[in-house]
Amino acid sequence: MRGFVLYISRWLKSLPESRMLFFLSFFVGLSSGLAAVLLKKSIHFFSWILKGWLNTPEESFLYLLYPGAGMLLSLLLVKYVIKDNIGHGVTKVLYAVAKNDSKIKKHNIWSSIAASSVTIGFGGSVGAEAPIVYTGAAIGSNLAKALGLSYKHMTILLGCGAAGAIAGIFKAPLAGILFTLEILMFNISVTSIVPLLISAVTAASVSFFFLGDAVVFTNSIEQFRMGNIPYYIILGIVCGFISLYFIRATLFLEDKINGIANQYKRWLISALGLGILIFLFPPLYGEGYDSLTALLNNDVGVAIGTSVFSDLFSNPWAIPVFFFLVVLLKVFAMSLTNAGGGVGGTFGPTLVIGGIMGFVLSRVLNLSGIHIVPEANFALVGMAGLMAGVMQAPLTAIFLIAEITGGYVLLMPLIITSVVSFATIRTFESYSIYTKRIAKQGDLLTHDSDQAVLTLLKTSDLIENDFVSINPDKFLTDLVKTVSHSKRNLFPVVDESGRLHGIISLDDIRHIMFDREQYDTLEVSVIMKEPPAVVYDGEKMDSVMRKFEKSEAWNLPVLDKNGKYKGFVSKSKIFSAYREQLQQVSHE
Repeated sequence: MRGFVLYISRWLKSLPESRMLFFLSFFVGLSSGLAAVLLKKSIHFFSWILKGWLNTPEESFLYLLYPGAGMLLSLLLVKYVIKDNIGHGVTKVLYAVAKNDSKIKKHNIWSSIAASSVTIGFGGSVGAEAPIVYTGAAIGSNLAKALGLSYKHMTILLGCGAAGAIAGIFKAPLAGILFTLEILMFNISVTSIVPLLISAVTAASVSFFFLGDAVVFTNSIEQFRMGNIPYYIILGIVCGFISLYFIRATLFLEDKINGIANQYKRWLISALGLGILIFLFPPLYGEGYDSLTALLNNDVGVAIGTSVFSDLFSNPWAIPVFFFLVVLLKVFAMSLTNAGGGVGGTFGPTLVIGGIMGFVLSRVLNLSGIHIVPEANFALVGMAGLMAGVMQAPLTAIFLIAEITGGYVLLMPLIITSVVSFATIRTFESYSIYTKRIAKQGDLLTHDSDQAVLTLLKTSDLIENDFVSINPDKFLTDLVKTVSHSKRNLFPVVDESGRLHGIISLDDIRHIMFDREQYDTLEVSVIMKEPPAVVYDGEKMDSVMRKFEKSEAWNLPVLDKNGKYKGFVSKSKIFSAYREQLQQVSHE
């Protein structure tokens, strides 16, 4: 088997670059499509088993316990088998591209599927899309790694895996490509889009073959009417503000819950909290796609489920209030699921919240008599509006919703609402739900090539340690000997413990090097001077460049986290690495 793999590897590498990528992108798309089908089937399998036990109304309380059980199983799987943090898959993929040479661990090919299928199949209030994106990206990354491909090709295949994953889970090839371009790939040429196309179409074909050709969300939408445009604009503004709430509330809640140090205590609190929320608001159970589909078909009763508030629904205004509370609390349910040990994404909840918000606005308009609008249409367009705001990816939002609902007849309102939502949230928030955390760390790649290259460069890779050091207690005679044995004109003054005291340049001692009268009297500690600035190992490259610019130095000493001397970093080495990295990221 190993010999066959080596033969295939040599054969692929013998092909022209473009043709090699075509073959590999097809394989990645095939694998990602199969992974997406496996995840959907696994979720449905667990759900089918659990619902098979609910034969009587008396047993319906189990719905309150199942999500916690799924979270616990996922927690144990991650802690004792996977032994790695696999949550927030899309953010992890972005970080891998920016700071880990697009390398993703092998276990991510299966671990995200295993943990998320248990979490969601048992009713966890999260989505399956982020885990499958992580899986698809891991397939592309590890295939490229096995073949010894460059960072550029590894990044393209990683993107192919992500595109294939979205295309496979939604049966939406165009959305898969746009998702990769808008959210994951910071810089890509037109020629590099072809592998993404191959991967996305292949994955979607696999999904159609196994799951059928029906759209993901059946619906009862009506024809678009020009008179409704002002209300689609209002929907866009509302989605923009709900997106802002979604991003900030999610990050705040997860940080607070993760602040509970004991994992099992965190799980217990999260499981109880989620159970209570589901008891009060049944649409919070699981992904929420059943309730969303019901709203898209104007079946409000099915969307509500068996609710303790059913007696209140005789008042027509109680229904939009109920669903608005679902919108607000879905963020809590999602955060409790993820922080409590479950594995899932924000993609699915974004669609659900957007659809429900569209329904709420349309129902309020209809009840108030201000204007009569089709509620199913607004629910569908709201899905795109919230996605455009939360993910800050309007093109992905527009075409994904059109593909998964067959709603191309509503293309104009999809565009209007998505653009307005995107413009609204950008007024208050520069980063998406996926990029906000890593942007704070300075690890986010952008479409700005200069900034992207600086993000990819690592200080630890640029340290030069061929500088000969000297002890501060030595004398000029020892320094002269050190100079004679060095090829550099800069000398770090370092004591026995490795602590940097100062630096000496050849220019500093040129006028006294041959003054023998001072050889045994002039101490190094007197000659040395403070470095103009100090760089720390692991420091962000844009910070390092600011120090070079401010100090006007060509070489700066590097210290580790304990303040010990490690070497020097030079402008010339950075410029050389910059040019090499620029060639990698430009994808020419």
